[in-house]
Amino acid sequence: MTREQQREKADQDFEDADRGFIAALEPGVVRDASGELVWDSDFSFLDSDCPDTVDPSLWRQSRLCARQGLYEVTDGIYQIRGLDLSNMTLIEGDTGIVVVDPLISAETAAAGLALYREHRGDRPVTGLIYSHSHVDHFGGAKGVTTSEDVDAGRCPVIAPAGFVEHAVSENVYAGTAMGRRAAYMYGAALPRGPRGAVGAGLGQTTSTGTLTLIPPTTYVDHTGQTEVVDGIRIEFQMTPGTEAPSEMNFFFPDRRALCMAENATHTLHNLLTLRGALVRDPHVWAKYLTESIRRYADRSDVLFASHHWPTWGTDTLTTFLSQQRDLYGYLHDQTLRGMNKGLTGIEIAEALQLPPNLAAAWHAHGYYGSVSHNVKAIYQRYMGWYDGNPATLWEHTPVESAKRHVEFMGGSEAVVEKARKSYEESDFRWAAQVLNYVIFAEPNNEAAIALQADTLEQLGFGAENGTWRNAFLMGAYELRNGAIGTPVGTASQDIAAALTVEQLFDAIALRIDGPRAWSTDITIDWRLGAATTYRTQLGNGVLVHYEVDGAAPAQADATLELSDSDLRKILLAGADLEQMVRDGDVTVAGDIGKLRELVGFVDAPDPDFAIVTP
Repeated sequence: MTREQQREKADQDFEDADRGFIAALEPGVVRDASGELVWDSDFSFLDSDCPDTVDPSLWRQSRLCARQGLYEVTDGIYQIRGLDLSNMTLIEGDTGIVVVDPLISAETAAAGLALYREHRGDRPVTGLIYSHSHVDHFGGAKGVTTSEDVDAGRCPVIAPAGFVEHAVSENVYAGTAMGRRAAYMYGAALPRGPRGAVGAGLGQTTSTGTLTLIPPTTYVDHTGQTEVVDGIRIEFQMTPGTEAPSEMNFFFPDRRALCMAENATHTLHNLLTLRGALVRDPHVWAKYLTESIRRYADRSDVLFASHHWPTWGTDTLTTFLSQQRDLYGYLHDQTLRGMNKGLTGIEIAEALQLPPNLAAAWHAHGYYGSVSHNVKAIYQRYMGWYDGNPATLWEHTPVESAKRHVEFMGGSEAVVEKARKSYEESDFRWAAQVLNYVIFAEPNNEAAIALQADTLEQLGFGAENGTWRNAFLMGAYELRNGAIGTPVGTASQDIAAALTVEQLFDAIALRIDGPRAWSTDITIDWRLGAATTYRTQLGNGVLVHYEVDGAAPAQADATLELSDSDLRKILLAGADLEQMVRDGDVTVAGDIGKLRELVGFVDAPDPDFAIVTP
């Protein structure tokens, strides 16, 4: 038994993480229909003692998150853990099972369901619940049920109000940029091991299988709403604006079990993710946790969530929720206090420390979010990017600023030499900053690139935060090996199909090359059936769209009569319009050349853009 394993025996979290274990998936790999690997749960190197290249606290968290298999939470409630970034929960009902949060990929969700059925019987899926609008909580939907079963009423799908709008917009509007940055945040392409990926704090990493979506059939729109699915009574608590714009907790009164979605997990969560997202509101987050305590804590024997392991015992889970609540409340209030004393986000982040009782709680550590970047997020939420100092109001771009920094500091050779001295003195933060100037001023400076890779690696080795470690190590990896692009994409036929017509036109408007379209005016009417017409107008580089109510205000350059699905084929899939006209799928009146001109202004996003180089 290693020293790590001896310590585990006296650690309540490890006891809780192992409690209820039934069986693991053996072997712990999942492949898609073509045989491509989409998930590998092998993190066996974590069984060794913590090496010098990993923060010991993160090593501990990763050991906990790497546990994989089927677990019993309480009578009739089971979880699949360690087969994706998130957990999938299965609640046994009168005739089948209700699935909560079916992971990221259809393949991992199907493997988890098969593991459950192997040990609990071949029960049908009689309900599906999405706790919130992030992809790791709905992407595997078609791995556990089918659109046919949902349409036939055999499997209701329940989600919080606003779910589809936020699930789709997050993955489409800024999906390319978020996906590229997520490669750094989750480190899916990093080699696993003590010098590479050890986990992301919230879970180990993300699966890379088929992302699916089945739209909800029932929406929860108010706290206290109760639904009965397959004999299971469920009371819901709406929590919009917390960990996701559309999110809810829910309580099983007949099981005395409380699901906290992703609002209370065994880590300080993100208020602004490193991949990018809307800034979350820690003030309402704390208020909703207070409401959870008041409504459900004394009626609960077990608390579980869509990540990590459960917490058992009414007193213990009440303390857990209270500390989680105080964590977000303290960060919010103290950031505002510092802000109103004139401190900037960076200054507050450097000075703020958690109260001793919170700092001593493992679940309040910053494995996924961090005090540092959460404080900056709160500052951004209230004050924006500008710190109030006019000197920072109109700075040069990174490349132009870098050139001037390097020149002022005596040229690239002098900067690299000084950075090497800072590196040797373990001032890695400063070395990374100044070497970044050299690389952006001289992208081919091999000495700067090599030293920067070493510097980022050392920052990664010392990070307690899993996503910080991944970001630093991915930066080092790409400096040494070249860009790896976006290993986990968010594009999916199901997500595209879930776009409303308004969101579809929004998505196209975001891709218009404005400068090229400055002097172009194009008006097109899109008739989707006899009763609905949408008008798009391109002018001043902006694509405006709206539903025409009554007679059109002016003649369009072209009018297309087509189905909703053909509209998507033209705008999203680049379908051959002329062929569709010849086939009779689309009818065009007016100048068809105007549509070709409009489509010609649609710019393609770049999923492989540079991050650590200009």
